[in-house]
Amino acid sequence: MQWIVSIVFVLGAVAGMSAACAHPGLETKEAKIGASYKAVIKIPHGCQTSATTKVRVQIPEGVIAVKPMPKPGWTIAMVRGPYAQSYPYYHGAVLTEGVREIVWSGSLPDDHFDEFVFSGFLADSLQADTMLYFPIYQDCEKGSHAWIEVPAGGQSAQPLASPAVAVKLLASDKKATTYKIGGLVVAAPWARATPAGVPVAAGYLRVTNTGAAPDRLIGGSLAVAAGVEVHETQMVGDVAKMRRMDKGVEIKPGQTVELAPHGFHLMLVGLKQALQEGDVVQGTLEFERAGTLALAYRVRAAVSPAGTHTHH
Repeated sequence: MQWIVSIVFVLGAVAGMSAACAHPGLETKEAKIGASYKAVIKIPHGCQTSATTKVRVQIPEGVIAVKPMPKPGWTIAMVRGPYAQSYPYYHGAVLTEGVREIVWSGSLPDDHFDEFVFSGFLADSLQADTMLYFPIYQDCEKGSHAWIEVPAGGQSAQPLASPAVAVKLLASDKKATTYKIGGLVVAAPWARATPAGVPVAAGYLRVTNTGAAPDRLIGGSLAVAAGVEVHETQMVGDVAKMRRMDKGVEIKPGQTVELAPHGFHLMLVGLKQALQEGDVVQGTLEFERAGTLALAYRVRAAVSPAGTHTHH
């Protein structure tokens, strides 16, 4: 009988150690880019038997339009800030800033677990077949813990003492449209819809130089416009000013240049007809070295006066 009691004691001790060493985790560990994602973060214990009083989650670049779910008994604070780039969103909206950190404050006893939930959108620019990490900072009545370790390339997260929670990114269901000329790869060209009578529109895309020599995007053409020019938008104080790039935009070897709202973009001038959402319009791009590339622009809805939408 004594050996049975000993085994039970040992098993109980091991179980207690496992619970104490359990890491925070995500309920859904895989998600597709270019789609909404609901993150459910599980906090399994406190800090050395001390109750958790605050959970702080940092939002990585490329996760946009983030909204936390209300949590009874907890207050929620959101830290907002600019994104490193602008992101196309639903209904033609373009997001340039959003929630970069969420802080839940309340009380979670060490012998309980709980879930902290938020939703967001995984931008098309994220890379499929990679891991996306969410650093978590856990404060307790006594002590704290930072779950922020990220494995080096090719390393497993298993041996890490304090790993950040991670979701594996899967390829989007959307078929990406890419074009190639020489060492240049052009991805996802699109244009913004216009009201009737407006003579100009904007076009956007990404250009990656996989070759050994630099090149320049210097212009192009559009079947329903008089011409295509390369422009740049810059903020001067609180005023957005646009200028034509007479020498175009340089794309260095190994570099990806994104033509997006609030930065470099194509100006489609002298429109012969309005661009309507869902249209596909034919055109070309002109590169200094590579020459002329034929491509098609998909037309998306114009941004609303409010600037952003929050549909998921």
